[in-house]
Amino acid sequence: MNSYAALHTETIEYKQGDTTLEGYLAYDDAVKGPRPGVLVVHDWLGCDSYAKMRADMIAKLGYVAFAADIYGKGVRPKNPQEAGAQAGKYKGDRPLLRARVNAALDVLEKQPQVDTKHVAAIGYCFGGTTVLELARSGADIAGIVTFHGGLDTPTRDAKNIKCKVLLCHGADDPYVPAADVAALQDELRSAKVDWQMIYYSGAVHSFTRPDSGNDNSKGAAYNEHADKRSWEAMKEFFAEIFR
Repeated sequence: MNSYAALHTETIEYKQGDTTLEGYLAYDDAVKGPRPGVLVVHDWLGCDSYAKMRADMIAKLGYVAFAADIYGKGVRPKNPQEAGAQAGKYKGDRPLLRARVNAALDVLEKQPQVDTKHVAAIGYCFGGTTVLELARSGADIAGIVTFHGGLDTPTRDAKNIKCKVLLCHGADDPYVPAADVAALQDELRSAKVDWQMIYYSGAVHSFTRPDSGNDNSKGAAYNEHADKRSWEAMKEFFAEIFR
């Protein structure tokens, strides 16, 4: 931890309906007064150490970060089969996915350190799908960022999006069909959403996760250039929307 950043971190239990969820809050308690809040939504492995690491990184930028838990307390997939089953459950029930992510947004916005006029959400893989659903739910936030997110649009209701959208995408990602990309862009265009999409050459799925290996032929692999460039793009986006 950097010496200048006295990070306060805590686990927060919250509910959506009858389901208990367990998220992770992080902020620099050396910063005084309200500041922007950023919701961090995990990939298909759930609210794990990677999601918490990203929340810490966001907190070190001077924001309040809350890593959401979409799956539920104690539901942490141990392998790709379990992860696929969990992610599939929510991808197949978009109203439930929206309810879960909005419950997490409520927790973030209730934190006394958060300036609720300046809130954004970021998501990785499954989390990218999730923050798009948050935006489509009509959430009153400033922006969303997806990193190698699933981009399918079954509901096609981008007309509800009030925020700006940044999509960070691996140019060679085999898990996101070109038809999904085209359909999403068409949907965002038709709804007159303020959106931008960055393609990273040589990057496949999961390009921000160092533990995804470096073999592009597997379809998911870490790419240091894409990881660093997309993080810088996010910082620039935040500078604009939190102005």
